[in-house]
Amino acid sequence: MREQSSATARSTVTAGLALGALGVLAFSLTLPMTRVAVRDLDPWFVASGRAVGAAALALIYLAVTRAPRPSRTQWVRLAVVALGVVVGFPLFTSLALTSQTSSHGAVVVTVLPAMTAVLAALRAHERPPLPFWLASGGGLVAVLGFLVTTGTVRGGLGLADLYLLAAVVLCALGYAEGGVLARDLGGARTICWALVLALPVTLPVAMLAGPSAATGTSWAAFGYLTGVSMFLGFFAWYTGLAKGGIARVGQIQLAQPVLTLLWSALLLDEPVTAASLGAAVVVLGCVVLTQRTRHDRRVSFHHSEGSLVAASARSGTRTPAA
Repeated sequence: MREQSSATARSTVTAGLALGALGVLAFSLTLPMTRVAVRDLDPWFVASGRAVGAAALALIYLAVTRAPRPSRTQWVRLAVVALGVVVGFPLFTSLALTSQTSSHGAVVVTVLPAMTAVLAALRAHERPPLPFWLASGGGLVAVLGFLVTTGTVRGGLGLADLYLLAAVVLCALGYAEGGVLARDLGGARTICWALVLALPVTLPVAMLAGPSAATGTSWAAFGYLTGVSMFLGFFAWYTGLAKGGIARVGQIQLAQPVLTLLWSALLLDEPVTAASLGAAVVVLGCVVLTQRTRHDRRVSFHHSEGSLVAASARSGTRTPAA
């Protein structure tokens, strides 16, 4: 029985890691596609319009699957998810990438895994060790150093850099809360209900901003942001966080900035400077330390989580669906 329980736990974590990797692959194209979309389309329309389009897909999914309505407490938590990943991150990255390159944005977003781990620790009322906080602070200092030295000619933080930092904080908040909530609702329903909840805000903004004359390339990029970055990518990502644990699956996110830099060079012909690569490496090192210290503290959690999965299997209790 113990061998079966262990195998069940391992398979659950493996599935979570695979789904997390799929989500990271989908998200790695978000900044380059946003950069393409805002060349012709208003950034406010790109941010809100993609959320409206994804909400339409979400309503279809919820109707077809006959998803039950969230509880009152879950609605409050869904509001946090919506603020972070439906409104905050799309809006601030769209505004930033009207004047900044996606490769520059990728370096700033490198600190996202560490920020997600910090907020996840606070959300779960944990007390990580001092090295955890030192590593998180080191990553933030590395990003700020990069922005100060290369962000603007005058050597100060530009408005686009502030937008990107705001996007990182809000996205991390949405990741952390959504990862926990997906254990109850499932990954697909978590993002779907968050999209629907945000409609009273995103729909009026999209209508006021309105679409403008744009090239087919810009509309194709907008379509990717709507269908993949804002919808399908979260199916995999939130389900992966729920199955594999935020700490473990969060490590896969380390590959996202590197992938974004590659996409920026291949698709947009943006130069990837030595400073960008150097900053990314330093921040990645800090994030690795953050994840490892947090992982060590959560070994008992993963064992207990595996036991709970096994217990559910023995009792016939159903786990949340994607």
